[in-house]
Amino acid sequence: MRWALVKVCLAVTAMVVIAFAVPLGLVVKEMARDRAFSDAERQAAMIGPTLSITTDRAELETAVLTTEPGAAGRMAVHVPASDEADSVAVEIGSRRATRKDLETVRESGRASITEVTGGSALLQPTALGSGGIAVVEVFVPEDEVSNGVATAWLMLAGVGIALIVGSVAVADRLGVRMVQPARRLAGAAQDLGEGRLGTRVPEEGPSELRSAAAAFNSMADQVVQLLANERELAADLSHRLRTPLTVLRLNAASLGEGPAAEQTRAAVQQLEREVDTIIRTAREQRPQAPGPNGGPGAGCDVSEVIRERMAFWSALAEDEGREVRLAGVDRTVRIPVARPELAAALDALLGNVFRHTAEGTAFAVDVHHSGDAVIVLVSDAGGGIADPEAALARGGSGRGGAGGRVGSTGLGLDIARRVAESTGGDVRIGRSMLGGTEVRVWIGLDGQPPQRRGRGHRVGRRRRGVIGRGGKLRFRSDAGPNL
Repeated sequence: MRWALVKVCLAVTAMVVIAFAVPLGLVVKEMARDRAFSDAERQAAMIGPTLSITTDRAELETAVLTTEPGAAGRMAVHVPASDEADSVAVEIGSRRATRKDLETVRESGRASITEVTGGSALLQPTALGSGGIAVVEVFVPEDEVSNGVATAWLMLAGVGIALIVGSVAVADRLGVRMVQPARRLAGAAQDLGEGRLGTRVPEEGPSELRSAAAAFNSMADQVVQLLANERELAADLSHRLRTPLTVLRLNAASLGEGPAAEQTRAAVQQLEREVDTIIRTAREQRPQAPGPNGGPGAGCDVSEVIRERMAFWSALAEDEGREVRLAGVDRTVRIPVARPELAAALDALLGNVFRHTAEGTAFAVDVHHSGDAVIVLVSDAGGGIADPEAALARGGSGRGGAGGRVGSTGLGLDIARRVAESTGGDVRIGRSMLGGTEVRVWIGLDGQPPQRRGRGHRVGRRRRGVIGRGGKLRFRSDAGPNL
C-alpha cells in the first residue's frame, strides 16, 4: 500500500510538472525570440530619419556604424535607384537575404523575417525622401534568438525534479502514517482471533484509521466482557446449585446408617466437589468483570424477595435448630436490581451461614432504608471471619471448610459484591451484634458511591421477625443493629 501510494503520487506529480513545464518552456523560447527581433526592429528604426533626409553613401555608412548591429557588421541598407538619370542603387553592408525577399518587402511595404545562414534577417521597409522605399536588413544570429532559453529550461527542469522528489518524500511519509496503523490494526485483529484478548490498538494515524482503531478496541472490550459474563454466569449458576445441595447434604446426614445412606452421602459430596470444580474453573479462566445485573428498568422489591427466600431457608433452619431473626421487611422498598440477581446474592450469603457455622447457630437478616440506599445485613452468631479483607478479595471467602466439608470457592461474597457494585454500592464484613460475622450489602438507589459511616451509627427501632422452632414467622419491636 505504501509503495502504491508513492507510485501514484510520482505519476500525478510528473504529469502536473510536464503539463506546466513544457508550455512554460515554449513560452520562454518565444519570449526570447520576440525580444531579439524587437531589439532588431528598434535598431533598424534608428536609420529611418537619415534615409528620409539623404541617400548619400557616406552619410548612410556613418549612420549605420553608429548602431550596435551596424558596428558588428550585422546591418545592411538597400537603397534602390530612383527615376532620375544619374541615380544609382546604394548597397551598404553585407546582404544576407535574397533579392527576391528584398523586392517582396519593398513592394508590400511590410516588415518581414526570413531565414538566412546562421540565423534570421529582419527586413524593415523605410520611406525615402525621394518617394522610394529602402530596405534596412538586420541580421539576428541564432544564439541571440535563443539567448537565456537553455538556462530557463534548466531552471524549470530543476524545479520540476524538486517537486517530484518532494512529492515522493511526502507521499512516503503519508504512506508510513497510513500503513503502520493499518498493519497494527491487522496484527491486532489476528492476535485477537488467536485468543490474545488483551490486544488493543493505539488510536493513531488518519482520522479514518483512528476511528477503526477505536471501533476495534470497543469490539475487543465487548468480546472480553461477553466472555467474562459467560464464564461468570457459568460460575453463578453452579453456585446457585449449592442451595439445594446443602439441603440434600443435611437430609442425607439424617438418613442414619446403612449402605444406601452412605452412598447417598457420598453422591452428594461428589456432586458438591463437581460444582466446586466448575466454579473454580470458570473463575480461573477469566477474572471477574463487573457489569450491570439487569437491563434497563430492571428492579424488584427487596422486602418481598427477602421474605420469599427466608421462607425457603426457614425450613432448613428449623431442622438444624437455628433461631432466625428478620427485620425491616414490613414495607415495600424498590431497588434497581433484578429479582433473580438479588435472590442469588441472598442465597449465596445464607448458604455460607449454613455451610460455615455449626448447627443451632442463630442468624439474622435486617433491611434498612436510608433514603439514597438500601442496606441488607446478614448476621450470624458463629465464630466470625478471621481476615475480613481476605474474605472480600475476589476468589477467596476467608472461611475454611468445617467438619470436612467441601472448601469455599469465594464466589458467594462475589455474587453479593456484583449486585452491590452494579448500583454504586459495596459489600463490607464486620462483627455482628450476635457475636459472629456481619455482611453488609449496600445497594445504592441513585448510582452514587455509598457514604462512609462509622460503626457507631444505629438504625432506628423497627419490627423484627423471629422464626422459632415451629417455623412460624412473628414480628416484635427491637433496636436495629449497628451499621
